[in-house]
Amino acid sequence: MKWPALPLDAWRDTRETLHRYTQIVGKIQLALTPVVNHFWNVTLRVTARGLATCALQWDDQTFDIELDLVEHRLVIRAIDGKRRELELRPLAVADFYRDVFAALSELGIGVSIWDHPVELKTEAIPFSQDRVHASYDRDAAHRFFRTLASARDVLEEFRSRFIGKCSGVGFYWGTFDLSVARYCGRRAPGPLPAGVMEREGYSHEVSEVGFWPGDAIYGAPAFFALHYPAPDGYTSSNVRPQAASWQEAAHCFVLPYDACREHDTRAQILEFCQSTYEAGANLAHWDRADLERPPQGAVDGE
Repeated sequence: MKWPALPLDAWRDTRETLHRYTQIVGKIQLALTPVVNHFWNVTLRVTARGLATCALQWDDQTFDIELDLVEHRLVIRAIDGKRRELELRPLAVADFYRDVFAALSELGIGVSIWDHPVELKTEAIPFSQDRVHASYDRDAAHRFFRTLASARDVLEEFRSRFIGKCSGVGFYWGTFDLSVARYCGRRAPGPLPAGVMEREGYSHEVSEVGFWPGDAIYGAPAFFALHYPAPDGYTSSNVRPQAASWQEAAHCFVLPYDACREHDTRAQILEFCQSTYEAGANLAHWDRADLERPPQGAVDGE
């Protein structure tokens, strides 16, 4: 499948609104799940339809929530067969927030969240008061989803090459990106970052790679890679493919989406993932022989 065009300027308003929609859904998951190391419990799953929570529990009610970016609706499904649907359309974040919690209440689910967005660079307006962000372009949202679905597939392949501690491929609604993280098993040396999320996320040495659609710091869709803590020489490493480079403002290596989406896209992304990982792992002296395995094909059952 051809990777769709996703110029940030063409859907910036929708991106900002959808970012906040995903934060509302993600915060519900955060409120109802036990904290897992590095906050892996907060990530949304990329499904065949969009972005979804895991199965959540409220009293004796089990349910999940999905942002269906194919038919453009939010769907809440409960174990007793009841469901509620909301159309995804141009709607102020404040109204979306109200409607989501009204639908949950109708299902007997009384969860509450802190209604402030997190990790935003601009306009961090409480959800209940946000009438600034009210855009929803169906075509743009669907193109974003198709890109996420394709990126998830490539990142899963890259993930399969690692047998050490590794996250799943998850959508982080705080930073609005899809990523996977590898760990060598050592705690990160020195003082940890100040923020709660950052302190937990970077408590151990990590090599991370993923995709984001662009933001205020890097204004275009791209694949990104980082190593924390960055070993000496990491930022000047030669990584592949040729279009990849270190971006100081973003503090990571970047492979522009438009540089790879029309030709050998999968191969270029995997080359970027592998070369940036090798740069960090080699300089940080990870025990690669004990942490990796060669690429595996599908395994047939007996």
